[in-house]
Amino acid sequence: MNQPRPVHIIGGGLAGSEAAWQLARADVPVVLHEMRPVRPTDAHKTEGLAELVCSNSFRSDDHEFNAVGLLHEEMRRIGSLIMEAADANRVPAGAALAVDRDGFSDAVSRTIEAHPLITVAREEIAGLPPEDWDQVIVATGPLTSPPLADAISKLTGEQSLAFFDAIALIVYKNSIDFSQAWFQSRYDKGDGKDYINCPLDRDGYHAFIEALIEGDKVDFRDWETDTPYFEGCLPIEVMASRGTETLAFGPMKPVGLTNPHDPETKAHAVVQLRQDNALGTLYNMVGFQTKLTYGEQKRIFRTIPGLEEAEFARLGGLHRNTFINGPKLLDGSLRLKALPRLRFAGHITGGAEAETYQPMNVNFGLFPPIDLRNEKGRRVKGRARKQAMSLRALADLGEWLGTPATTTKA
Repeated sequence: MNQPRPVHIIGGGLAGSEAAWQLARADVPVVLHEMRPVRPTDAHKTEGLAELVCSNSFRSDDHEFNAVGLLHEEMRRIGSLIMEAADANRVPAGAALAVDRDGFSDAVSRTIEAHPLITVAREEIAGLPPEDWDQVIVATGPLTSPPLADAISKLTGEQSLAFFDAIALIVYKNSIDFSQAWFQSRYDKGDGKDYINCPLDRDGYHAFIEALIEGDKVDFRDWETDTPYFEGCLPIEVMASRGTETLAFGPMKPVGLTNPHDPETKAHAVVQLRQDNALGTLYNMVGFQTKLTYGEQKRIFRTIPGLEEAEFARLGGLHRNTFINGPKLLDGSLRLKALPRLRFAGHITGGAEAETYQPMNVNFGLFPPIDLRNEKGRRVKGRARKQAMSLRALADLGEWLGTPATTTKA
């Protein structure tokens, strides 16, 4: 029997690695093209496959009431390499799934490189793939090689395929003052002590917000001035500029926490730090993506109680990402309408407005509606509705897989 022609996958990130793994499990040969280290990016630090750049968190792992957690569970049930590596390298993060970055990337890299049907080619695809590649998955994500992005732009006639994404700071744990900070998860989820918390009173919070807004920012180049931000990962100073209390009701909300150093006083806002490596020596400032200059980051973030002497393993940053307008340019099978041998990973094509399309995280609003009613005939809302949508999704997946709808996660 002749072996099938290989599928070429461009990009060795999360999507590319997962696609390579699933194809190889189905006995389809794969060539996985990863340009690092031949050509570095503005955000990656290593040459490892599936390197996590912005955050070590996969967000909520609650598969009953959260669409992200449901996606995790669905991936586990189809034998996902990404979820297997994430579970094996998990670090405390309350109800979220967070991982040791290096351990996670190493696990994915070892598995991919050891599979006999996967060839990893370290090279840049600097333009459209060769014509004899009849099946191609473009999984380059937001950090696409500029020559490839330019070629796709010219092919599709799309002139603006970019947005800005930001990177959060990482702090050395041993530089945090625990006479002011404390360990606790909101509402004691997870192990109850999965986050480090730094409280701010009302005056301190308002001074912090003012400093964020007035602090020196990284200047944009002329060709970047009209590039939008990704709403799911806004710089913290941009969030602050949208209203004085925006952060206090967002990533700095103080709910579900009690300061053991001063249990009678409720903080106006709380900065949370999440473990970033298996050793527990590095902590990521949750929601603190920023485009402040390095000097301003050190000055402003050291005004936070408990971080006055903070040492930073990584400062925040901003990078320009590319994306493709899926609803306009892709068909229902994620094939590029202008060149169907190319498929693009990580997109939706239906139910979105092409004119206002921008990348977004999975949420229940993307799901088909469900008409669930209580004994009085009224539509069920809130958590019960989310749970019903999750149960429906898992039942449908189980039917497709031919397996019962049971939970795989311990």
